[in-house]
This record gives sequence, structure tokens and C-alpha cells, in this order.
Amino acid sequence: MTSEDQVPLLRNSSGSARDRDPEVSVDELELEAAIGKNVRQLRQQHGLTVAETAARVGISKAMLSKIENAQTSCSLSTLALLAKGFDVPVTSLFRGADVERPAAFVKAGTGAEIKREGTREGHEYQLLGSLRGEHKRLECLLVTLSAKSQVYPLFQHPGTEFIYLLEGVMDYGHSRSVYRMQPGDSLQIDGEGAHGPVDLVEVPIRFLSVIAFPDSQV
Repeated sequence: MTSEDQVPLLRNSSGSARDRDPEVSVDELELEAAIGKNVRQLRQQHGLTVAETAARVGISKAMLSKIENAQTSCSLSTLALLAKGFDVPVTSLFRGADVERPAAFVKAGTGAEIKREGTREGHEYQLLGSLRGEHKRLECLLVTLSAKSQVYPLFQHPGTEFIYLLEGVMDYGHSRSVYRMQPGDSLQIDGEGAHGPVDLVEVPIRFLSVIAFPDSQV
């Protein structure tokens, strides 16, 4: 017996090291294992056999078996078929995989200054991050209003907006209502309704604006 034969096999839920292509990355192995585990759990939750699930999803029984046992990498089209067959988001098939996920980190004071409809009215916008998910785009802004800023109550956009007041006092209008906002107050609104500050009571005013745009705006 050689020294090489005495080296223990490295094993995980994706199979033994000798069963896998050495060129396949660890991240890919973890992803295959996570997809296989999630697919099996979804199938069992629906009370289906491998054959019944394969017919429902639209793939072969052999392919489904390989997926559940982490013996193959799923193509995007196969992932889409699985998600549709189980009526779940594609991202739910990756749950549990220790792989890189997107994040947006912005150091204090370094957010890019951007222009919006209210820029010409003296509203200052600092982008704190923007992420695109499967179903929406999330945009986070730090908005600053000063004595030079003008009220501009007619912003309208698709999606939902969340406002959190950090400093100052303002009356904020949305649709037919007006809200007196002080530090710590928050407001969540339907962006399609006309909205914006109607009275700058105490300046400077700073607030966080987080907008979740719908599918059609991604």
C-alpha cells in the first residue's frame, strides 16, 4: 500500500473526492448539494415520487435523480423548470448554499451624489446603495433639504417607498394626507400617489428614502 492510498478521502454531501472532477470548484459543489437538498425537500413536501416530479417539471427521471444526489450541475433552463414546477422563486433552490451574495456597502460621506426630479428644487440626493434582486430593484437614498430647497409635492413613481426622518421637521404630503414628520418617524407609501415635502418646518432636513421598484422597472 502506497502513502497515497493511505490518505483519507475528503467527503461531503456532494460525494467523495474521487467521484468528482478535480476542476470543479468548491463553490460549485456546495451549490449542487444545496440545490439537490432543496429539490428533494420540495418533492417530499408535495408528496411526489421522483417519476411524478420529473413528469410535472418536464425533465427526465434520471436527470432529476442526478440533481437530487448532487451529481450534475443544473442549467438555467432546468432551474427555471424546477422553480415553475414547484411554484417557488428560483432563489429558494439555492437556500443553504454558502456562496457569494450581492451586498452594497457605502462608507459614511462617500455615497455618490445623483440627480433626481427634485434636484432643481434644491433637494440633494446621495446614493447609499442599489441592488437588483430577482423581482425588484431596491434603491436607497439619503435626501438633504436646506433653507434653499423648495417644496415639491408632486413626485410620482412605480413601486413602494419607505421614508425615515433623521434630522429636522417637515410636513410630508401623500395623496390627500399630510404627515408631520420628526426625527425617528417613518412613512411607507405607494409611489404612484403624488408625494413630497409640503412644508420645511425645521431645516436642515435629512431623511432616508428606500424605494422598491416592481418587476417592470428592473
